[in-house]
Amino acid sequence: MVQGLRGWRRAGFALASVLLAVVLLVGGALLYLGIPQNAAGMAAKGVCSAAFVAGRPVQNLLADDVLPASPVLQAISLSVDAQQHSVTARFAGAFARRAVLLPHRGCVLDQEPDASARPYVPTVDASRPWPRGEAAVPPAQWGPGVDAARLQQVADAAFVGAGDPLAGNARGLAVVQGGRLLVLRDAPGWAPGTGLHGWSMTKTVTGMLTYKLAAQTGLPLDAAVVDAFLPGRAPVWVADWRQDARKGITVSDLLYMRDGLASTEDYAPWGSVPHMLWGEPDTAAWAARHPGEAAPGTRWRYLSATANVLAAVARGRFASDAAYWAYPQTALFDPIGARSAVLETDASGNWVGSSYLWASVGDWARLGQLMLQDGQWNGAPVLPPGWLQRASTPATAQGEGQGYGAMSWLMGQPTDGMCKGMPGVPPDTVAMSGHWGQMVAVVPSRNAVVVRLGWTFKRDQFDGCRLLADVLSALAK
Repeated sequence: MVQGLRGWRRAGFALASVLLAVVLLVGGALLYLGIPQNAAGMAAKGVCSAAFVAGRPVQNLLADDVLPASPVLQAISLSVDAQQHSVTARFAGAFARRAVLLPHRGCVLDQEPDASARPYVPTVDASRPWPRGEAAVPPAQWGPGVDAARLQQVADAAFVGAGDPLAGNARGLAVVQGGRLLVLRDAPGWAPGTGLHGWSMTKTVTGMLTYKLAAQTGLPLDAAVVDAFLPGRAPVWVADWRQDARKGITVSDLLYMRDGLASTEDYAPWGSVPHMLWGEPDTAAWAARHPGEAAPGTRWRYLSATANVLAAVARGRFASDAAYWAYPQTALFDPIGARSAVLETDASGNWVGSSYLWASVGDWARLGQLMLQDGQWNGAPVLPPGWLQRASTPATAQGEGQGYGAMSWLMGQPTDGMCKGMPGVPPDTVAMSGHWGQMVAVVPSRNAVVVRLGWTFKRDQFDGCRLLADVLSALAK
């Protein structure tokens, strides 16, 4: 009997030792991969931005925006400080990260609060027609060329599953044709004018800003990146680039994602993009540390890292960071009346040009209309002429790069566009496109802009090509 008990005890100790080893091994792996820190950073940053940059109530932000994204995030807990405009997230009760609202910079990780920061409160002027206000044209005034019943049916269908993270979960829709806003809808329960996260649609706006800045400051787009900085404004990594083939990378190579850097676009919890966004204080420096893998200008590869290097180039054209941080608003958002738009920075002060622009549905439509009008707004140039053509020019003459322009997707490109083979998507369609179902499609041949924003965790629940084709089928020919 005693001998049997001793055997059970030895077996119990052995099992406990194995379990402890497994726990330590798993915990060590999580720490090595940076998952707790990155997960806490993602939650703190996302909720802070949704609350104080987008103007949403804080009560359900964790449940709506964070927890459904990955099982890893179930270990997250949050605390919100409304007075300091900050959010602290903890992974498994530890690994705390804090994001705070800063003037002209949005919500930024691992910073001290700034009493001068002012959170955004959604407001709209429904008394004036868009784009001066937010009023859409009533269906009775759409004109005989628009199939009103069909367009309203398509808009209704776009919001099936809104509010359900397992369904389409649309959050906003806008349709513009001929400069007239025909449809502007927010998801049920969403305040008009609420800022919405564009994710990688930010890249296109980063391209617009860099294009304008280059013209203003006399920077040729075919200039080498290493020569693009003002004296004293070059980041440390530029010296390393000068020592190898990366010295041949041009500003245009960055615009078209032809830099040839040995980076990847990986969205797993331990992947390159989460690590860059939430694990690194300087997204551009992290991206620039990657060695060259292909000769500059010879290979197209979609990389969020590239957009952040481009944002660092833009920073280097300013004598001060304060001017750089204010530039998106003064150069682009204010001239077109995009009052909700905020381009956020990382901890080091670089625009997160890959991922962090927030704007209302109406303001995303304004950005699309500006692109459609080749940078003209109310008869005045907001962007230098030629942006639409540059954005619509394929990155490469062959291969996947034919479906990508200057920080923009060529959705209707017949051989490599994301909507190739989809009837009803014109070949001249150029678009901003973002993670989880964000889209601003610009269709010059139809004089139209179609905007859709959402939080679609399951890809099969939203088909942007289908939505675009359905909307265009109802518009005037």
